[in-house]
Amino acid sequence: MTRPDVTVVVAVYNTMPYLTECLNSLAGQSIGLDRLQVVAVDDGSTDDSGAELDRFAAKYPDTFTVLHQENSGGPAAPSNRALELATGRYVYFIGSDDYLGEEALERMVSCADEHGSDVVVGKMVGTNGRYVHQKLYAESNPDISLYESALPYTLANTKLFRRELVEKHNLRFPEDMPVGSDQPFTIEACVRARKISVVADYTCYYAVKRGDASNITYRADHLARLGCAAKIMEHVAGLIEPGPKRDAVFKRHFEWELSKLLQKDFASLDVDTKRQVCEGIATLLDAYFTDGLRDDTGVTRRVRFGLALRGAVDELSRALTDEAEKGAPPFLVEDGRAFATYPGFRDSAVGLPDRYYEVLGEGVAGRLAKHTELESAEWEQEGSELSLVLVLRLGVIGDASSAVVALAQGAMPKNADKPGARRLSAGSRPLDVAGDFTRETVMDGTRTRLTARIPLKPVNAKRGVRVYVDVAGSVYEIPVRADGLPMPLARRWGGAVPHRVAANVNPKGRLVITTAPLWETKTGVFRRLRRKLSRLKRKVIR
Repeated sequence: MTRPDVTVVVAVYNTMPYLTECLNSLAGQSIGLDRLQVVAVDDGSTDDSGAELDRFAAKYPDTFTVLHQENSGGPAAPSNRALELATGRYVYFIGSDDYLGEEALERMVSCADEHGSDVVVGKMVGTNGRYVHQKLYAESNPDISLYESALPYTLANTKLFRRELVEKHNLRFPEDMPVGSDQPFTIEACVRARKISVVADYTCYYAVKRGDASNITYRADHLARLGCAAKIMEHVAGLIEPGPKRDAVFKRHFEWELSKLLQKDFASLDVDTKRQVCEGIATLLDAYFTDGLRDDTGVTRRVRFGLALRGAVDELSRALTDEAEKGAPPFLVEDGRAFATYPGFRDSAVGLPDRYYEVLGEGVAGRLAKHTELESAEWEQEGSELSLVLVLRLGVIGDASSAVVALAQGAMPKNADKPGARRLSAGSRPLDVAGDFTRETVMDGTRTRLTARIPLKPVNAKRGVRVYVDVAGSVYEIPVRADGLPMPLARRWGGAVPHRVAANVNPKGRLVITTAPLWETKTGVFRRLRRKLSRLKRKVIR
């Protein structure tokens, strides 16, 4: 048998019936069976996985090699055993419940040969609700950097590795990690690789979430995941010197592995487990959470990390529970800075600096939209002048002097009717700003009441009432939520051309104002009524 181009390693434990599709996708690769070696290790399966592996080995004896062993508790040991039998120029790892696109291996091997790549990342997608980060796959690229790309968010070992690199540095999987054991292998390979390439124009890998969510990633508990995250980060620290490169990799671990330990399920843990989780995270924060990483972390995660760092278990639990039930808290705007008023804010017993609560340009829009609501709306008419008087509760406390209310100029833009707010580009300013409005803090101190009187012009258009708020130097546009508040039909306008005006709540709960000439079209209801009256008048005269 000639030396194969690629060895595919499959670690198997109780993955029927998904295993069959996985193995079929390997046997059907366009690269051809003569260029392929498959080494599958049955890690003590108790279902029919072992028998299915033997069936494929019997059917493709020159391609499939199957080993059986007692259960080791994770994919690391069977993957290491398979590596000892690998003979291909490249080695590729696949989960035994996943499958490949037909041309996957051929395309990745061709890419590696053409560009001299030590690592090739083929496009990966999730199926059955499995989440897979997609930013790395925006375009194919023959040469990417671990530190200047989205690669740190794609650290699974489901990649093509030059086996010469693997053996030169004796890369193996740590066998004492129930989850995440592929990361130390993948990270070190990427650190030591001469070139890393991405194949993004073809879906190479389909990651399957099992119907019973029994993938090992979904089964580990908080403390097990915390321990594995600590080992991964310790390994990274031994490979990469402190500085921007290390921060670029650790940003992923703070945003994913550690952040997932501080979600709403944290509040349901027993007190001792909560304490251990906070202590473990605090150790990693002390060691690796630089000022740059802190300021580059969104305020929601940053506050949770800060409370864990201080061991403020009660405040952390309350922050998670309150946000799950009520959404994020309103902003305090003060001297040009905005703060998210989570539990522990300016609490001397917690002692967490304001910087942890400060909103640094992220996450503002959705929060403002969620905490802004229409309190009342009335029409006001003086002679031919018609105005709409709105009273809103704005999701800002403190200095809301920069808030204004405006109408869209002309027809409603498409993006004005989206559920949430949007951040305006630099230099953007609202049009047709209403000049007559007042502000006051609501009695319960949680928001600001904004009263606006908006004059309406007789223009045939749909106009959306929106709030524009400048929070710490960034302008945000908020569609006003009517929340079922009834809106009266306005009286006829005075002037040379009669107009009608109506304010209606659309299906998304937004307030939309419509103005149009009263005698709008030849086929309009008022035009038809006028013709009928004219004909009736002629009959009476005759």
